[in-house]
Amino acid sequence: MTNPKAAILTDATHFVGDAIATRLATDGYAVYAVDPAFDDAEKRVAFEALAPGITALEHQGAEDVAMHVESLHGKIDLLASNDAWPAIRATVDEIESVALHETFEALVFKPFAFARAVAKRMKPRGEGKIIFLTSAAPLNGLPNYAMYCAARGAMNAATKAMAKELAAFNIQVNAIAPNFVANPDYFPPELMADPDRAAKILKNVPLGRLGRPEEVAGMVAQLASDDGGFFTGQVIAASGGWA
Repeated sequence: MTNPKAAILTDATHFVGDAIATRLATDGYAVYAVDPAFDDAEKRVAFEALAPGITALEHQGAEDVAMHVESLHGKIDLLASNDAWPAIRATVDEIESVALHETFEALVFKPFAFARAVAKRMKPRGEGKIIFLTSAAPLNGLPNYAMYCAARGAMNAATKAMAKELAAFNIQVNAIAPNFVANPDYFPPELMADPDRAAKILKNVPLGRLGRPEEVAGMVAQLASDDGGFFTGQVIAASGGWA
């Protein structure tokens, strides 16, 4: 029996990780989910219960994860770099160096490390897909969130550069850039439960509602599929018309 396609999913318990893991596993992928939270055995078990085919790995570095998945499957078909970090509100003159470094560590350096680890394994095979989950924020610009926009914008830009570099190896690189999508990090249920705050948020969204994580996961599945092979270097806003 042929091994299923193997996918690595980062920051799995954050952002839209649950929905992506569930969709990819449903589509037949062996999903290797990475998250520091999986140092807790109960959290590993709970995440694996989302769907058959999901394996929650204890927190490991990019190279260790890639080596582990390759040893089991002989290949890595997909990296879904689902990276989350608090969008800290601060004026430019208030931004602290520590916060700036932490934001870039989480939203730029870590996804770069995983991209590097999988790309060097995909290139000899002549195929693979890398999808970054970023943000639509830098596409429009958000005052008082320059630090967050800068980090997210860096990966939007890196997507285009990596796509052109890796196209010769039949590796497609794309980014999905959400905003106003329900998720525990940026638009949690408790935030939207306040009618006044919800109304203030939704007035910015042309479609008049929050997106569903499953809608973003559907786009991941499409780009990861064989039908997504001609799409590369795209930064696709998932923001209900905001960007």
